[in-house]
Amino acid sequence: MSRNPAAREPLPSIPLPAVKRLSLYLREIEELLDHGRTTVSSKQLGQALSLTDAQVRKDLGYFGQFGQPGIGYSVAQLAAELRRLLGSDQVSNVCLVGVGNIGRALLDHAGFRRKGFHLVGAFDVSESIVGQSVHGVTVHPMADLPRVVREQAVRFGVIAVPAPAAQSVCDALVRAGVSGILNFAPKRLQVPPHVSINSVDLAVQLEQLAFQVMLAQRG
Repeated sequence: MSRNPAAREPLPSIPLPAVKRLSLYLREIEELLDHGRTTVSSKQLGQALSLTDAQVRKDLGYFGQFGQPGIGYSVAQLAAELRRLLGSDQVSNVCLVGVGNIGRALLDHAGFRRKGFHLVGAFDVSESIVGQSVHGVTVHPMADLPRVVREQAVRFGVIAVPAPAAQSVCDALVRAGVSGILNFAPKRLQVPPHVSINSVDLAVQLEQLAFQVMLAQRG
């Protein structure tokens, strides 16, 4: 498979939706790998994700020249390229703050390691939880956050605390030196330009789902 060596990283000019669809492509490609498929066409990949084949080629074209005309994409090679682009071809250490219901569910999520994310520590302010091992991950007091981030070379932090505490936890993660934050608290957080943040608001997602269901019922 040929590609453009210069296209090592996503560029600012690439539309964000195209970047987000890389994860969808990788999920589908990995499923094909699990089923023993060796090649896939842009049409087949698009049909699986309710996209046009032109959209698939355009999205992947932002990052390099993949595949061969008349043959399609090598499933194994495209999976490797997508992992490289998304950074999941290498292990990234992650810490989690907040060991409540959402936090415990995240600590038990087996998919993180497959995607290259290793949960190396959890943090909480509750003395009844600190010191315990939850799904194999030790829970530390917040005072240990800078040390653990430094010693474990933690790149990413996950916030699973109530909204009132979220910004202070975010600030602590930034001071400790993480590069990216995944926020599950229902609150918009402020970070400096050198730190990336993605937020997952479950209530908003349910609202969007309810709206889609309403439209479908009206149709």
